[in-house]
Order: sequence, then C-alpha cells, then structure tokens
Amino acid sequence: MVTSSDWEKGISYLAYREMVNDLVAAGKTTGEEQSEKLLNYTQMNVQRMRRWDKTAVINPDLHSLLQKVVPQKWLVLTEGWCGDVSQSLPTLVKMADASPHIELRVLLRDENNALMNMYLTNGGKSIPKLIAVDTDFNELFNWGPRPVAAQTLITTLKQVETPFEELSEQLHKWYATDKNAHLQAEFIELLQSFL
Repeated sequence: MVTSSDWEKGISYLAYREMVNDLVAAGKTTGEEQSEKLLNYTQMNVQRMRRWDKTAVINPDLHSLLQKVVPQKWLVLTEGWCGDVSQSLPTLVKMADASPHIELRVLLRDENNALMNMYLTNGGKSIPKLIAVDTDFNELFNWGPRPVAAQTLITTLKQVETPFEELSEQLHKWYATDKNAHLQAEFIELLQSFL
C-alpha cells in the first residue's frame, strides 16, 4: 500500500521538527484545520518531543533485536498538533536510529489522505500510524496510533463519557509513567518475525 512515491515524499524527523517549529513561530500548525486550540497543542507537543529526544532510552532487548532485523522502511503518518505523536515519535525515531537496517521518514496525514484512509483505526484517521515495508515496498506490519494499554485507557474513558480535557490529561499521565515501555514491548513482539 505504501509506494515508492509515498516514500519519496517523506521527510526526516529533523526536517519535521524544524517545520513544526517554524510553523509555531508563525502562529500556525500542520494540517488542514488551523485554530488557537491546535496551535496550543502543537506548542505543548514541541516541548514533549524535545523532552523525549533527550530522555528516551531504548530497551537493551529491543536494541539487540534492532541490529538483526531485515532491511525495512518505516513511514510515519503524523501532524504537529497530535499528542500521541509527541509521546511516541521520538522513541520510534531512536529505535530506527539504533538499527543499521531501518530508515524512517515522516508524512503529514492531511496531505496524504489516500494513504491514511487505508490505515484507519475504528473508522478514524488516528495518528501516529507507522507503516513498515521491505525494500520492495511489501508491507511487513503497521502500528499505531498508540500502545494497546493506552488505547484501552482511551476506550474506557470514552465509554464513561470523560470530557476531552480530562481524557487527554489522563492519557499524558499514562505516557509519563510508562516511559514508552509498552511501545517498546510491542515492537519487540512485532520485530521478532523479521529477523
């Protein structure tokens, strides 16, 4: 489903971070919708990503596995205002950087609707969505928009009609406590098939 042209449109994480920073400086965010609320989320996410860039540590078992996997390309669909992206993307990048066999690029969701529509979560365009392909662009797996434990938390909170602000606060507390341990455990399981 990911094509070579999708891959070519992708940008590096550094270019993504620079683009988001430049947009925030101009009072904007990525995506089709522009609002004060989304700008505020983007500003918080810049801080979160900066923190994770400095503090995220790859689990030794995962690090070892990353040295052995088959060559693959990871394309991550994202937007600057998405809180889950800010919590997961820096760790995904560190995982790719730790492997001599993985390349990672970023695509904006709203500029790539056809691709995003192939990877909906419960009918929604939830991000981040990572699509892993081999060097011939055959899909190996996809992951996202968040670790299963975080998704369970969100589902539970929505069932009891938790207001969005409280839901978001609980989700980000979960991420802070988890320190991406669940994300890394899920990738250990995913990548063991591709040694």
